[in-house]
This record gives sequence, structure tokens and C-alpha cells, in this order.
Amino acid sequence: MGKIITFGEVMLRLKSPAYERLFQSPVLEATFGGGEANVSVSLANYGLDTAFVSVLPEGAVGDACIREMRGFGVDTSRIVRKAGRMGIYYLETGAVQRPSKVIYDRAGSTMAEAVSGDIDWDKAFEGATWLHLTGITPAISAGAAELSIEAVKAAKAHGLHVSCDLNYRKNLWKYGKRADEVMTELVKYVDTVIANEEDVQKALCISADSAAAVDEGEINVELYKAIAGKVMKAYPNVKRVAITLRESKSANHNDWSACLYNGKDFFLSRKYSITDIVDRVGGGDSFGGGLIYGLNVYGDEKQALEFAVAASCLKHTIPGDYNRVTVAEVESLMKGSGTGRVQR
Repeated sequence: MGKIITFGEVMLRLKSPAYERLFQSPVLEATFGGGEANVSVSLANYGLDTAFVSVLPEGAVGDACIREMRGFGVDTSRIVRKAGRMGIYYLETGAVQRPSKVIYDRAGSTMAEAVSGDIDWDKAFEGATWLHLTGITPAISAGAAELSIEAVKAAKAHGLHVSCDLNYRKNLWKYGKRADEVMTELVKYVDTVIANEEDVQKALCISADSAAAVDEGEINVELYKAIAGKVMKAYPNVKRVAITLRESKSANHNDWSACLYNGKDFFLSRKYSITDIVDRVGGGDSFGGGLIYGLNVYGDEKQALEFAVAASCLKHTIPGDYNRVTVAEVESLMKGSGTGRVQR
């Protein structure tokens, strides 16, 4: 197995303490996070060789971010440094019926200002067998979208497997192009698609014949199988589609599962009832990291799916963007050890 590359933007995360409203007190918790970086951290924690590729600012803030990622074991040598600023997002954690709130401040960041030619893809993909990216990066600017298309084309030219989490973010597509204008081109070079039902609708303009049960928050498995099948029919290059199934009861209580379709077999995971969510930000990224690990290590799609869902379930118990769990902890939950008893 070669190196697994993730490409995207990592940001400074500023969060109000506990369940406070933003600026309720004059304190913000400063950490780092971002979709693709979160995946690399998960993979490094699982013992895989992974590198994060991005354009980060020179200076102390960028240095601190890189230092933290290195501490997890992520290869940061392929990150490009330029003068500029780091993107920021503000997070207010919701509770009960009050939803969590994210405010982006990433316009003009070094990644948003990046252009074609800033990254040497031959160097970035040296020794690599897999590329992962998300629909967040092409949403931040026209230049980042161009780089994302450039990345998947170069990855296929180098023989890499490409995975993409569609990750539709309505608050980011502001520079003149719709998500479907970019993502329908990008997905032509993707092998493994990760999404939820809204992502598929908004990024690829594909939906089930009847979305009523989905819109009501109910899980109708046949609808999701139909959606995955439509994606694979529209994009014959796609080898599998994994769809996460979140049933949101409140900000603190979600039921969590996923399904995977490879054009022949349809797999549905175990469902976890997560009743006291600590931090759901990064939950989808932890699913992506778990799925990539499972597909590379187990070679069995059903087991890979179960690993991904269990890993993401555990992430909901951990503050911050990063999923700080081990393979042994995830596999223990997969085997049914979810009581939370003290381990001595």
C-alpha cells in the first residue's frame, strides 16, 4: 500500500466554550481542522502512511498548524507555503433543539487565492496510491476549483484511486458557479463517492424518484440504493457509492448508520444511537477516513463500511475536528463493546 494523499484547506477553528453562544464570554477555543486534514489525521492514527497537500500561509499560525499535524504523524512536506492568511471558521455548539452554528471567514485565504500551477502534482503524488478530496475545496474559490479538477486529473494520470466526499456547503458557493457546474466534472475522475442524500441532489442534481421519506428524516433503504445506482449509471467510472444516514432527533441525539453500493451488492451498516453528542463536527470526515482505511486494509466492503460507521460514532464523543481513536478502539465497538464501562 502506498501513501494516501488528501488535498484541501485546513483552517483555524475558533469555538465558544462548551455550549455557550459565540462571544457570550470573551473566550474562544483555538484549534485546527478541515475536511481533508481531518481524514489524514484519522489515517495516521490508524497507522497508515498519509500526506496532506495544501497551500498554507507563512508565519506562526501556519507553523502551529503544521506542527500539530506532524504530531499526529501526517506527512506535511508537500504543503506549499505562501504569504497570506489562514482561513477561519467559528463554531457554536448547539444543544437539544438549538442547532450548532458555523460561520466561515475564509475569503482571501492562501488556499482560496491558490491558482493552477501552485502545486507540483508529480511531487505531491510521489509514492502515492490514493487521493482523497471533498466538495468543500472547489466551493471556496474559482482557483481552488481549478486546482481540484487539476488534482483528480493528475491523480488518474498517475494511476491513483480517487475518493471524494461531495460535502455540499451552501454558504461557500459564492464566486459565480453552482456546485453542480464544478462537481459534475470532478466526479468523472472519482472511483469512490462518499455523500449524504442532500450532497447528491445539490452537487450532482441526482435524486430518488420520491424523496418524501428522506425529507422527513426517515430512512428508506430502497431510496438510497436507487440514488447510489443513479450516480453509478451517470458516472460509469465510479466503483462504489457510500451514503451516510443521519437521523437527527436533536442537536444532542442522532441515529447514525450508512450504506454502500458497488453496482452489484448493497450493504447496510449497523445503526448507532448517539444520545449525548459531544462534537459532531468532523463526523463525516471520520467516516471517510474509516472507509478509506477499511477498503485498503480489510479488502472487504461490508467490513470497511462497519469500520467507518463505528469510527464516526466514536468521533461524536471527542471535542475538536480530529478523530483521536485507534484501530483497536474502533474494532472493539464494531464487536459490540459500546457500554462505556471504565477499562482498567
